[in-house]
Amino acid sequence: MDHTRADAGELAEYGYEQELKRALSPWAVFALGFATISPVVGIYAVVQLGFLSAGPAWIWAVVVAFLGQLLVATVYAELSSQFPVTGGVYQWVRRLAGPRLGWLVGWIYLASAIASLTTVAYLGATWLHMLVSDAELSPGAHVLLGAVFIAVALGINLLGVNPVKHFLNAGIVAEGVASIAVSVVLLLFARHNGFGILFDTLGAGSGGSAAAGFVTCLAVAGWAFLGFDATTQVAEETQQPRRSVPRALLRSYLFVAFTVLLTSIAVTLSLRSPEDAVSGKTVDPVFEAVTQGLGGWSEKPFILVVLIAFFACAISIQTYIGRAVYAFARDRQLPFSARLAVVGQRQIPWVSLTVTAVLAGLGLILGLNGNAAATLISFGSGGFYFIFLTVALVALVARLRGRWNPSAGELRLGRTGLVINVLAVAWLLFEAVNIAWPRTELAPPGGSWVQVWAVVLVFSVLLVLGLAYVLIAKPHTRLPAGPTHPRTDEVEAS
Repeated sequence: MDHTRADAGELAEYGYEQELKRALSPWAVFALGFATISPVVGIYAVVQLGFLSAGPAWIWAVVVAFLGQLLVATVYAELSSQFPVTGGVYQWVRRLAGPRLGWLVGWIYLASAIASLTTVAYLGATWLHMLVSDAELSPGAHVLLGAVFIAVALGINLLGVNPVKHFLNAGIVAEGVASIAVSVVLLLFARHNGFGILFDTLGAGSGGSAAAGFVTCLAVAGWAFLGFDATTQVAEETQQPRRSVPRALLRSYLFVAFTVLLTSIAVTLSLRSPEDAVSGKTVDPVFEAVTQGLGGWSEKPFILVVLIAFFACAISIQTYIGRAVYAFARDRQLPFSARLAVVGQRQIPWVSLTVTAVLAGLGLILGLNGNAAATLISFGSGGFYFIFLTVALVALVARLRGRWNPSAGELRLGRTGLVINVLAVAWLLFEAVNIAWPRTELAPPGGSWVQVWAVVLVFSVLLVLGLAYVLIAKPHTRLPAGPTHPRTDEVEAS
């Protein structure tokens, strides 16, 4: 059977032509998901904040975040098995809850995705600087190096799908070395603490409270499990997407989760002075544990491997953001949609890729005000968790009302799927509020109230702007002719 032709025919049922190149195998989709979630980027970014908030016991916040996000990933896998269309959450919500809500979800999703690219570039800039210099990194240089990250990610994406696949494969190798191999070596040959320390806060806490510190740590730990939805954005470039995308989503998530937990334990048990990490004296616990455990010779090689993983993550984020904008613009939902939906000779949405790179670069300006890592992580996480919550709620309501029949997809969980969906909504209600909660601990030192309330303020403004655009521009009236809801067999009550 010609799967490519069958996939194109299925896409036509949704009112779209096959414009993007179906060149992604199940492995390539897995690589995209793995590189986007990225254990290196996820855990290395939050380990310092974790120690400051909850001490060595911070890894239990990682465990809780993993279990909660596994519920969400399962709901996403069910949805992706039924809707093999580029656009992910925008397409799902539009078809299950209507075009207006679909537009708002897509709008917040795009803002969050662009913010995540800014965050990864900002965090990766630190490692890029460590590779070339031992001097202190100034805010201006930090922003400039972050712009280099974004420019490289854009350049690789503009070369086409095949070069992206090669770089993502390199990223997986780098992740394996930097996370799995190094962690095993640390656990076997450089362990300085017993397992009992994993239950000790060493006096860390938020305002003197260990419980408050753990909750703060949980808000940060959520960043480590973002990005699994990247696989849904390349559905129209994937062979047999109904089968391949949900499998790649869950496999990449579980593999990353295993790697994150392994790294968390290895770093915590290998630190010679975990008290210094709690006090903030040790600025980078991961780098400290590795260089102490392996020796000074490992410093530059380790930095290089981590840097490759950061670049792969930035490339993968740029990949799926471009597709998300393309899907939005193809439905004439954005200003300048005709230009944003252009697909070039390499069968990639090059205009969307370029515009989103510029916007992510502008976000780096936040880094001019000292250490903006915690603010950017909170900002990036906040938007995604709002989207997770909205999608999970829409899916749950659609199930209960018989508007969506999950058993019509490739992934069939039966009544278990309903239980998972309910638990996912409960988890996301808690975590979305937790991340948005204003905390001075997650703002730059001496930051203003605007930075403390950054997540609430920014997304309130985005929501108001989105509502105004829906009311004034009425983008839902410009949707192209074609099915706006799932096929009949997908909406029958189970």
